[in-house]
Amino acid sequence: MTEENKNIRKDLIWRVNFVYFLILLFAFAIIGRILFIQVIQKDIWETKAQELSRKDIIVQPNRGDITSADGKLLVSSVPHYEVHMDLKSNALTNDIFEQNIDSLAWCLSNLFRDKSKKEYKRRLINARKLGKRYYLIKRNISYTELKKLKKFPIYRRGKYKGGIIIEQHNKRIKPFGSMASRTLGYLIDNNKGERIGRVGLEGAYNKELKGKEGLILKQKLSGGVWMEIDGGVQVEPEDGKDLVSTIDVRLQDVAQNALLSQLQKQEAHHGTAVLMEVATGEIKAIVNLSRGTDGKYREKFNYAVGAATEPGSTFKLASLMVALEDGVVDITDSIDTYNGVIEYYGVKMKDSHTGLGKITVKRALEESSNVAVSQIINENYKKNPEKFIQRLYGLGLNQKLNLKIRGEGKPEIKYPGSKSWSGLSLPWMSIGYETKLTPLQILTFYNAVANNGVMIKPHFVTKIKYHGKTIKEIKGEIINPSICSESTLKKVQEMLKGVVEEGTARSLKNNNYTIAGKTGTAQVANLNKGYKNNKGNKTYQASFVGYFPADKPKYSCIVVVNSPQKSIYGSQVAGPVFKEIADKVYATSLDMIDNNNKDYVETVPYSRNSNKIDLENVFSSLNIPYRENCKDDWVATVNAGDLVALNEIDYINNENLVPNLKGMGLKDVIYLLENRGLKVSVDGYGTVAWQSIPAGRKFNEGEKIRIVLR
Repeated sequence: MTEENKNIRKDLIWRVNFVYFLILLFAFAIIGRILFIQVIQKDIWETKAQELSRKDIIVQPNRGDITSADGKLLVSSVPHYEVHMDLKSNALTNDIFEQNIDSLAWCLSNLFRDKSKKEYKRRLINARKLGKRYYLIKRNISYTELKKLKKFPIYRRGKYKGGIIIEQHNKRIKPFGSMASRTLGYLIDNNKGERIGRVGLEGAYNKELKGKEGLILKQKLSGGVWMEIDGGVQVEPEDGKDLVSTIDVRLQDVAQNALLSQLQKQEAHHGTAVLMEVATGEIKAIVNLSRGTDGKYREKFNYAVGAATEPGSTFKLASLMVALEDGVVDITDSIDTYNGVIEYYGVKMKDSHTGLGKITVKRALEESSNVAVSQIINENYKKNPEKFIQRLYGLGLNQKLNLKIRGEGKPEIKYPGSKSWSGLSLPWMSIGYETKLTPLQILTFYNAVANNGVMIKPHFVTKIKYHGKTIKEIKGEIINPSICSESTLKKVQEMLKGVVEEGTARSLKNNNYTIAGKTGTAQVANLNKGYKNNKGNKTYQASFVGYFPADKPKYSCIVVVNSPQKSIYGSQVAGPVFKEIADKVYATSLDMIDNNNKDYVETVPYSRNSNKIDLENVFSSLNIPYRENCKDDWVATVNAGDLVALNEIDYINNENLVPNLKGMGLKDVIYLLENRGLKVSVDGYGTVAWQSIPAGRKFNEGEKIRIVLR
């Protein structure tokens, strides 16, 4: 080997050794770093690992319920569950799994009936082989199903030993369907993934209903699945509070059916009806219906709260109240209606009917005379319109009610000097044009008249409860303790009563109780197109607002129907809805019946002629004294002063003769006659007033007998 070759070899060996040394040094550095991380920095990296694989998850609480005044559920959260299984749970050994898999598969198949036992077993075994830690068993199962599932083999061992993972999801339901749905409200998902109240009571009381969120510690598993770890609950969620609403389901049903029937009959675009308790301001019923493209009516918008429109003739009460309070007129003063037409600055104003001639102020409201009311206001306030407007402001008609429910329409009572003010404004405002009010704002004003001048804010909730215990009571807030003087109040009450007794709402008059109120018919403005719709036709809004019984008011009510097609007048469109509501409310409210009626004489009650045993049971349970005057099975009841006498019915015991059926109810009549072999036809309702085959006459089997009930 030459010297040159030796030098080359030495150089190569040195270089190789140097590379080996560097590699060895690098290896020692890596080993050192590993030892440093695993030993010296062990706690630090374990903490960071846990931070990456574990985190606190927000747990949503159970949202509170909304109930009716009598405790019926109007809105509630119904839980449904999603069940998964951790098939790699440390406590779920092969022995436990193999011993119970057959039984578990059979139970799951028997409960859900969607797969065979064999299929369930195959899928569970396969999932275990694949190491599934979040294997889906079933979605959307009920609480009853969940209770059964928890008792199944393996699952009965619990969350950690049995690998069962249960997730609860709540669904908001309304047991009464669409009833008052816009007032009750609904939920939406916000940008944080939370479900919050949007409108109605759900929105107004979202904080109370929502409750407080909880925190639970979960660990990230393979596949990105997060699972609760043992002892992971950091903060327990706090259930939401419950609301007791003012709504009476029975009265709500009455109002909804009455309004719906009239909207369908009139082919109207939409309508609203609100029933309020006079003394408390509690809203007992509120209905908002609008017609969809399919012709069906649904609750889409809360017109009672949010729709501020020109009220029309119902505003005349406020105008006349101002004039009476200022003493510029009295209800006995006369006004010339000029045959129903008057002109202001070249624009004609007309009454709906002519020929009234000279009438009193009282009669002007009763007949809803535009000419008379506008004259009263224009002649007395045209030199100082600010005084009239300030008086209206004093009645609170320019202010929102500041309801808890969001979306209240803004009232508009414009002021002299504003851009839209003109010489026509004063007379037209006096009859309800160039102003805007919502139905609930109008009702609140009329309710104040019924409530002896005390204006009270409408409200929808009476109590807030938590787990059945009342934690807060909510009462009506007084807006104005006296809207006018006592003398003015008595005069306007007399006029409103006269509207029904002798005026435009005579069709509402009845013999059982008195009604006071005002009809309204207004043309509806269509933005920049004036008072005509897209087809060039005029659109009308019919309304009636009032209270009953007029002499001792219990309830106030407003009905508004927009764009009716068959008639336009409040008395013919809104009035019948008001009357149907009032009739049914009065008929079912014993506390409204006037017990001081002079024609009323307290007597022992008695019933229809009927079966003696049934009558004796009823009289005994009601502690009504009675006396038997016969031993027959069927008897006639007769008032005998301080007791009821049970007397004999003619021919009742002779099966071959037609008995005397007078005074009997239909159920008993059919039983008696069909058992005798007669064929019965019936007219009317009530008790028997006439029978085609006289009592005591013989009959043939299969013979027809006609019964008239009254």
